Order: sequence, then C-alpha cells, then structure tokens
Amino acid sequence: MEAGDGNPAKKALGLPTRAGAGFAGPPPLFARAPAARAAPYAFSRAGVNSPAPGPGKPDCRPGMDNNKHTIPVGTALTRRDCRTSSQDMQNRQLSLTTVLVCGGLLVTLSMGIRHGFGLFNLPITQAHGWNRETFAFALALQNLMWGASQPFAGALADKFGALRIMLVGVALYVAGLVVMALATSGTAFATGAGVMIGIAQSGTTYSIVYGVIGRVASPEKRVWAMGIAAAAGSFGQFLMIPVEQGLISGLGWQNALYVMALMACVMLPLALTLREPREAAHTGGHHQTIGQAVHEAFGNRNFQLLTLGYFVCGFQVVFIGVHLAPYLKDQGLTDPKVAVVALALIGLFNVFGTYTAGALGQRLPKRYLLSAIYVTRSVVIASYLLLPLTVASTWVFAAVMGFLWLSTVPLTNGIIAQVFGVKYLSMLSGVVFFSHQIGSFLGAWLGGFLYDRTGGYNTVWLIAIALGVVAALVNLPIREQALVRAQPAAA
Repeated sequence: MEAGDGNPAKKALGLPTRAGAGFAGPPPLFARAPAARAAPYAFSRAGVNSPAPGPGKPDCRPGMDNNKHTIPVGTALTRRDCRTSSQDMQNRQLSLTTVLVCGGLLVTLSMGIRHGFGLFNLPITQAHGWNRETFAFALALQNLMWGASQPFAGALADKFGALRIMLVGVALYVAGLVVMALATSGTAFATGAGVMIGIAQSGTTYSIVYGVIGRVASPEKRVWAMGIAAAAGSFGQFLMIPVEQGLISGLGWQNALYVMALMACVMLPLALTLREPREAAHTGGHHQTIGQAVHEAFGNRNFQLLTLGYFVCGFQVVFIGVHLAPYLKDQGLTDPKVAVVALALIGLFNVFGTYTAGALGQRLPKRYLLSAIYVTRSVVIASYLLLPLTVASTWVFAAVMGFLWLSTVPLTNGIIAQVFGVKYLSMLSGVVFFSHQIGSFLGAWLGGFLYDRTGGYNTVWLIAIALGVVAALVNLPIREQALVRAQPAAA
C-alpha cells in the first residue's frame, strides 16, 4: 500500500510522509513493553479516544500505531511512535492529578470564602443600620447571578477552554470583595456581593472544574473525581469559617474583606495550571452544536427531573448557610462561637459526605442516592426543630447536614455526564445549576423576608422540610442510560 505526501492520517499522527520507507520491526528496547494499566481508553496525539492496547502489546507492527490507528505499511516508525499504552495512561493520570489538585484548591478558596459570608450578616447590618432583608437580598442576588451566568460561562468554557473563564472569574471575585468593603448603601453592597461575586462564582467553582474533569477522567473514574473536587470545596468551607471569624474579631469586618480579597488572588496561579490542550478541550465523541445540545436536554425527562430536584438542594443549603447564625442568636444561643463551630462542622463533614457520594455513585444508582439524601435532610431538619435547642443539638445537626450538604453535586453532574456525554458538560451542568441557584435565591431572600414580617424562621424551616420530600420523589424515576444519537452519514 503506497501513501502520498498528502496522506491525512499520517499528518495527523506526525509520521513521515515519504512513501516507501521500510519497516524493520521495533528496536530491542521496545520488544517487551510493560503491562498496560487498567483503563479502556488512551488519548492519541490526534486528540480522540481509541481502544487502548492490551497488556504487553505496544503495537509497533506494520499497519497500526500504538493507539490502533491504521497507517500505511512500509512507513518507518520511530521510538516515539512506539510509545506503550502504559506511558499514555501515565500522562493521562498525571493530567487528572493536576486537575484534581489545582482545581480542588481553586474550588476550596472560591467556595470557602463565600461560605463565611453569613458571619458578616450582623456586623454589616448593624454598622450600616440595615435590616436583615437588605443583607439577605444581596446574597440571594449573588446566588441568582451565579446561576444565571453559569450556563453561559459553561458554554464558553466548553468552546474556548476553561482558562479564560476562570481568569475573568478571579478578577471579578477580588473586585467584588473590595466593593463589599467600601459599600455604604444597599444598592452598592448588592452590586459587589450580589452581581460581581455571583458572576465570579460561575467561573471559579464546580461546573467549570467539572467540565475539565469530565474531559480528562475516564468514565469509570469520573464520578469519583467529581467527588474529590466537591470535597475540596467542602474543605474550604470548613477551613475558611474560623479564618473569617478570626479576621472579623481581630481586624473588623471591613479589613477582613480586604484580606479575603488578597486571599482570592491566589486563585489566579491555580487557574493558570488548568490550561487544557487544544485538542482535548473540545472532544465529545459526537457532532452536536450548543443549540442542539440545549434542545436535546430540555426535551429529556431525566434532565427535567434533575433540574427540579436541584432547585430544592439550593433552597435548603443556602437558607441554612445564611440564616443559621442569626437564628441561633434569636433562640438565645448568643455566643458567636456556636454558629462558627456549626458552620465549620458543616464544611468538615461535607468533605466526607461529598467524597462518599462520589465513591458510592460509582457502584450504586445515583438517582436512589439523591432521593435518600433529600429525604434524610427533611428528617434531620424536622428532628432539629422538634428536639430542645441546645449547643450540642445544633452541632449534631450541623454535622449530619454537613454530610448531606453538597453530596448531591457529584451525583447530579455524574448523571448529566453519563446521559449526555462530556462535550457540553460545563454548559449542561450550568443549566441545571441555574435551577439550584433559583432555589438558593429564594432560600436566602425568603428567610429574611419572612423574618421581617413574622419575627421568626419557622415558616421557612417547614418549607425546607416539604421541599426535601418532593425532591426525593422526583429523583426516583430518573434513568441513567446514555442517550443513543444518530451518527452522521459517512461522506
């Protein structure tokens, strides 16, 4: 078989285009290759998935390269062309390690800083003479802006790579914290805490990092890897709560925000390490436009049910995160350490909860795990309200809720990747997350709104319990099978 200089297969593989070169077999060094690591796919230099060679088979024979691509017989292969599949898998695992470490640290800072905003509720409202609804509205707006901008940030990241979106997110995060410190009106405060940091979150948290993970991790490790990233964000929530309370106590709330802005700058070098190779950033295994992907998802019953359930997740966790500290003070637990420890316990146990959810999601149906999480939340909230309120009961409540806190995140995103693939994972995760943030908006704002009008939080607690039962029911019918798409006709 002859190959001309214009052979596209050879050009894509970086092989010589001169025809007629003889193939004398692999050099002795490559006569015995180490066993390939257990993984069903390896990345070729062309940036597409192909079956990995079997153990001890480097495939340096005429007609195939090491990734099973057909090449012309008679082409001289170099030692680089005869790389073993185990070496390819090592490169891939190193890439996944980089994403998990640096992406996890980025999410740690991004999620950790915002998790402590509830500690600023009383100091800021008392300093400016605002009511609680003003502060609650700003954080509610933050969640809404985060959700509204997430699908667009995800679509841009899926198309152009995640790095640019992350850099914009870091810049907005730092600026938003500074505006929070300088604001003297509710409108200015809502602009910084609500609009700027809300949009910043869409470029520095789960959906963007999950898009990178989905393109790097193999299918059998994907949900586990997402659980690792979610656990990193949870650890940030645990870590930053005592740090932020210490800054408020030692420096005052305004200087604390300035220090947090400097801490947010650390996200910049972390984002720079997550630059994706050009050929890896847009692979998806099917030819589909963004519009087609959105239309397909919105018409899919599984996607609709996931979206509805995620709304409840946002309502519950943000209501508790924003209003737990003032609720405890109203109930007579005035020592700020009670709320600080409670929020820190939520973050700490969330680390174990999200990792456990990711690990279990590899073995058990994710829809059943989601249903169990939602109904357990309702049981825990109801028990907390019915039992006598003490420091001990509050900390037990925080620990159990922490275990359930964001364990929905790797499971929900794992179902999206499993059903729709990873090509537009960041965008589709962002669409579902928008529903989560609508719930977050209502959880934060409704808590303050009803408190100012009823003098308590009991009504919102009851709403959170009822919604948990609804979410448990709507997740049960979800099917986790991958969609079968018609392949384009061969030219």
